[in-house]
Order: sequence, then structure tokens, then C-alpha cells
Amino acid sequence: MSESQVKPVSKDVVILGGGMVGAATAIGLAQLGLNIAVIEAFEPEPYNDKQEIDIRVSAVSVASENLLERLGALAGLSQMRRAAYLGLETWELEGFITQFHADQVGVTHLGHIVENRLIQLSLWEQFKQYDNIELLSPVRVERFSRHDDAVVVHLNNATCIEAKLLVGADGANSQVRQWAGIGLTGWDYAQSAMLINIKTAQGQQDVTWQQFTPNGPRSLLPLPGNHASLVWYDDANRIAQLSLMSEKALGEQIKRHFPARLDRDFEVLQKGSFKLTRRHAQTYYSDNVVILGDAAHTINPLAGQGVNIGFKDVEAIISSVSSSLSKGEAWWEEGTLKAYEKLRYQDNQLMMTAMDLFYAGFSNELLPLKVMRNAALKIANIDSPIKKHVLMYAMGLK
Repeated sequence: MSESQVKPVSKDVVILGGGMVGAATAIGLAQLGLNIAVIEAFEPEPYNDKQEIDIRVSAVSVASENLLERLGALAGLSQMRRAAYLGLETWELEGFITQFHADQVGVTHLGHIVENRLIQLSLWEQFKQYDNIELLSPVRVERFSRHDDAVVVHLNNATCIEAKLLVGADGANSQVRQWAGIGLTGWDYAQSAMLINIKTAQGQQDVTWQQFTPNGPRSLLPLPGNHASLVWYDDANRIAQLSLMSEKALGEQIKRHFPARLDRDFEVLQKGSFKLTRRHAQTYYSDNVVILGDAAHTINPLAGQGVNIGFKDVEAIISSVSSSLSKGEAWWEEGTLKAYEKLRYQDNQLMMTAMDLFYAGFSNELLPLKVMRNAALKIANIDSPIKKHVLMYAMGLK
């Protein structure tokens, strides 16, 4: 039978991308009673507690945890590895520091540092609870086409799926976005970032911190046990040079360039690097198509908000579809998709612009500006309603 004769499998929604954002979207839409197909090219490695901690981790906010709980995934994630952080600290010059702590807003924690793969696994485990979710993995998309008021996804296993709505949660190089003809604006930053997992003599930490330097920030994210993730921002050539070093040589460079508060008795376990880019789709939807997460926007990771704004996209698409379903409207058509975009586009743009201003402001070595920004950090450390509001926003609760 030729491909043209293959009868498509009919679904309400087909989601390309079964990562954190795509998997969360699948469960949220399945909870509304829709029939979902999830297509993912790579299966995550199963979890066991003897594995090394992955290099790719996320700072999951309280708001994102609330979403994961509603999707049923938080309990399973709690049985795996994660590290709570109670404080956030940032500074440039010693003595000019801004410190936030969970106690200031009466909560137990500000969020958790979690391996991306474990978030994905906890969501995939929930797929088993829904007869209306079909996971196809590992498979790849060969092409897309249209049939009447639907999108047809042709897979490399000689099957195809027809759906009223195609969701692109397939990352920064989204096939869905490209096929739908959705354009991008953005640029590459002058810097790259290196992720470094270390083992320390110090026990589990509960504060994530960041110091700004003339060459870029140096950050620490707590990991379970006596582990931590370091993030080194620098010139792309410098990061490329560091990537070629042995673990021992890299450790010596870390001791020279990271702040003194970093425990000097540590061992480098893993490293990886990536370029810093800013991309924003010109629209989040097309006919029978919607994009979210990295397919719609990639943000400077300075404040660790990437996965959290992706989960906010998930909340918004679930809310928009739910509203249309309750009114008996065509939930896959422009009205619903436009409502989703209205909920997210300006908020994402604001966050991206704020990160750009922060990045540019701390990259400038002009003395008057340096004095002003350090004074601002010191003033920001004064307990006030504004400080509490900023902290609630960082937790995703504003």
C-alpha cells in the first residue's frame, strides 16, 4: 500500500515533542477529555539512583510545581532526585548584595533544582493513567500535510495521524514552526555558557547564587547531596577553550575565577556548553497549529526562567482550550489560539526584554553605571513590599 493510501489515525490533538513542555501539555489536554497523540524522537533513559546527575537541570518554580501536581507528576518526581532552594542571592561587588529567602514570604521553599530528564520521566509515567494519550516513540516526522480542516502528520514508520490541532513543542529548531511558516526575530549573544557538575566536601546547599563579573556571571545551583551545578558565562571562544580542558585543569580555572564562597574542595564530574541565543516567534499560532515553549521563544538563561515560562505556556493553552470547550466553541480554531497568544506573548516579551536589559546593564564597565547598579542591588536588599512582589514573581505566583 502506498503512502497516499495509508488511512490516517484520527486524534483531536497531535503534539510533536514529548519533552517537559510537550508532555505536560498532553496530560493537561487529556484531562479535558481530548484524544492526544505525542510524537517523540528520543526516549529518556530510565531512572535509577546510581546514575550520575544529568548536566541539564532546571530551576522549577513553585508555580511550575503546582502545575506538575495538578498533572499528577509531582509525587513521582518527589521519589526521584531534586534539591530544594530556599534562597536566591546576586551581587557584583562584595558588600552590595541582594538576598531573597523563602522566609520573607512565608513559604517552605522557592523551588527545586531538578534534572530535565526526571521531569520528563515523571510526566511520561502519568501517560499510563490516560487511555486517551498515545505515545509514539522513538519515531520521527517525515512531513506534514493538510486534509480538510485538519493537519496530517506523516511518520517514518509508515503511519500518519490526522488531528484538528497540531502542537509544536519540539524545541528551538521546531519543525512545526518552520512548516507553518511562522517567522522569528532574535539574535545570538556574544557569550556562551558552560554547565559544570561538581562534587563538594560541603553538604547539600539550599541557596542558588550568582555573581556578575566583567566577563559574565558565575552561578551555583544546588543539587542533591554534596553536588552542585556551576554555570560559567563568558566569551564564546573562552568557553570553547574551557571545554577542551581536562576536569582537573578546569577545576583550577574554576578556583581562579569563581567567588571565594564556592567550596574550594570540589571535584569536576561533568561539563557541557551551549551558545546563548534569543529567539521569539512572530506569532504563536497558524491555521490548526500552535507553538509553545522553546518552539515559540528562547530566553537568556540568566534568571533560570526558561522551563517556567514554558510551563506558563502550558497553563495558558489548557485554559484557552478549556474555555472554548465549555462554551461549545471550536477549540482548535483561531479564536482559541489567539486567546492563548494574548495570554502569553506580551508576558514572554516582557521577561525576555528584562533579561536583555539585565544582561546589558551588567556587561557595561562604565564607572558611573557600575556604581549605580551596585547601589541598586544594595537598595533592593532592603525588606519592602516591592522586594516581596519581585520574589513572588520569581516563584511564578504573580
